[in-house]
Amino acid sequence: MAPALSKFVTKRSIAGAISVSAIIWLLNKKTKKRTSKLRHQQTNNDIQYVIKEDKPKSPKAHVNAEFFRQLRQLIAIGVPGVFSTESGYLLLIAVALVVRSFCDLWMINAGTLIESSIVSMNGPLFRKRLFWFFSALPLVSIVNNILKYGIGEVKLRLRTNITHHLMDKYLKGFTYYKMCNLDNRIANPDQLLTTDVDKFCESCTDLYSNIAKPLLDISIYVYRLTSTLGGQTPLLMLGYLLGAGTFLTHLRRPIGSLTVTEQRLEGEYRHINSRLIVNSEEIAFYQGNNREKLTLLTSFQKLITHLRRFLEFKVTLGVVDNFVGKYAATIVGFYAVSIPFLQKNHPILSGTPDHRYKSYYTYGRMLIKLAEAIGRLVLAGRELTRLAGFTARVTEIRTVLNDLNSGKYQRTMVADNKSEPVGAPGAGKIVAKDNIIKFEHVPLVTPNGDVLVKDLCFEVKSGMNVLVCGPNGCGKSSLFRILGELWPVWGGIVTKPPKGKLFYIPQRPYMTLGTLRDQVIYPHTRAEMLRRGNCNDADLEEFLNVVQLGHLLERDGQGKGKGQGWDTVADWIDVLSGGEKQRIAMARLFYHAPQFAILDECTSAVSVDVEDSMYSYCRRAGITLFTVSHRKSLWKHHEYYLQMDGRGSFEFKQIEQDTEEFGS
Repeated sequence: MAPALSKFVTKRSIAGAISVSAIIWLLNKKTKKRTSKLRHQQTNNDIQYVIKEDKPKSPKAHVNAEFFRQLRQLIAIGVPGVFSTESGYLLLIAVALVVRSFCDLWMINAGTLIESSIVSMNGPLFRKRLFWFFSALPLVSIVNNILKYGIGEVKLRLRTNITHHLMDKYLKGFTYYKMCNLDNRIANPDQLLTTDVDKFCESCTDLYSNIAKPLLDISIYVYRLTSTLGGQTPLLMLGYLLGAGTFLTHLRRPIGSLTVTEQRLEGEYRHINSRLIVNSEEIAFYQGNNREKLTLLTSFQKLITHLRRFLEFKVTLGVVDNFVGKYAATIVGFYAVSIPFLQKNHPILSGTPDHRYKSYYTYGRMLIKLAEAIGRLVLAGRELTRLAGFTARVTEIRTVLNDLNSGKYQRTMVADNKSEPVGAPGAGKIVAKDNIIKFEHVPLVTPNGDVLVKDLCFEVKSGMNVLVCGPNGCGKSSLFRILGELWPVWGGIVTKPPKGKLFYIPQRPYMTLGTLRDQVIYPHTRAEMLRRGNCNDADLEEFLNVVQLGHLLERDGQGKGKGQGWDTVADWIDVLSGGEKQRIAMARLFYHAPQFAILDECTSAVSVDVEDSMYSYCRRAGITLFTVSHRKSLWKHHEYYLQMDGRGSFEFKQIEQDTEEFGS
């Protein structure tokens, strides 16, 4: 009967496996057909896109000496010192792992004693041992959860320290601007700074526990088994560990690069979604929803195709992992534990059959635990390879941030404009000096290498308001970006006031998250405003009245009296109209009262009378203006003009009051 039942179960198992395989094959066939159809649609519509570069160059990710060097550098950031809090939590995890291993040993011995009392039919002894076993379980549970807490806290602290380190570099000076506009090595810094850092820290802490616990178990069990069974049994298991680990590590090499590609494609998909949100109004005017949908689906399909390929690789590798790391290790364990029992005259064979049974049961369980520890250590190599991918990604942004902070950037040029050299990025010099802006033989060159003006020379002192004009692409914005130190100076000398004494207002002003007060004093906080001591809420209200926005205090007030509206929090980008945002930006200028102000079409949505009062206030406040505008009403507020023709020539002259052709 038993052989028949075994034969029946075997047949059912084989049939079940064949059925599952058939279902998977049919599902994959259906998925590939649907994918092929979507690809065909996308090919017909010719949907192509590039995120920053034509061929993204992913950093190589392998478990080698370079990986361990990068990992050591990142760990040094996450764990700043031997006596740091992070080291204390690592020590807590180590202690918890040791205690947990001894708990495992105790549970093996206790389980053996309980089962021996059952076999010997000793009821009182069984109940006594079972009671003590039950009494110790809460302590074991506490140890397990202390271990989980330590691992979780280490992950949070690693993420906090690495994030603070990267954010300090990312938001140092204009590095965040240079990464997005000058350097094109990284397309999605948001993905790297958030998701990739989190996954790196999670993988790092998991790997620590997944390697430390098996290593500790192997050390304890090898010692216990060697002292009783001899060295042949543990040596066989460790030899298997070495051979299986080497074999599986070789098979897992592609996981690192596949992980890097996965994170890059996730970043691209996220970036395209964010572009749709940022540019939703323009897309809506063009009714480009179908075109954007196809671009999104193309990006999503690239991601899904890679994830499916990665999944198939992991499943295939998982079959080998499970067989080599778990099942084969168990078989080797059974064989190893049989060695002393099948040898003649082995010391363990002395004694009664009951003693041999207890010895086999105890040491057999230890050997099974040793086999499991070896299996976990072998499988930890998979996590190590995955960690190599995240390490390469985080190291990539760290390297780029270091380069940008030291003045180095890399960019793929669209056109080669070096036939007539005008210098090199950073070859020029910036001199800080109050109450003057002076360009001495400075070329206006874009980050792409396009030369707009070969040799720009002019000088403006405080009180000389200048109107900048010219066609689109002539270099007006480039001039201001060099003044703001956003772009490198390719040659010559730029003399300008120090940072903080030069203020820029674009056509579409930025509204920060926070209160109405925060919009006027940006980028200062309220505490910084109070520390300055030369401005209070009453002064801010005067600035709002100059730009004719005093009603915002009443409209957005809390109903508790005059001035309470300053603390109102709203989504100011949506609450304020375009003209109101431009006037808030002018009130922001009055608050900061710089030596020079660059006004880039910043009153295009403001009425002429309000514009006139704002410019008149700037003159009274002693703010020298650089204005880009085509409004003739602004001529009277300026004494000089700088006109660029878009062909490399410029003209800097005083405005004649009777000039009628100016600005045409």
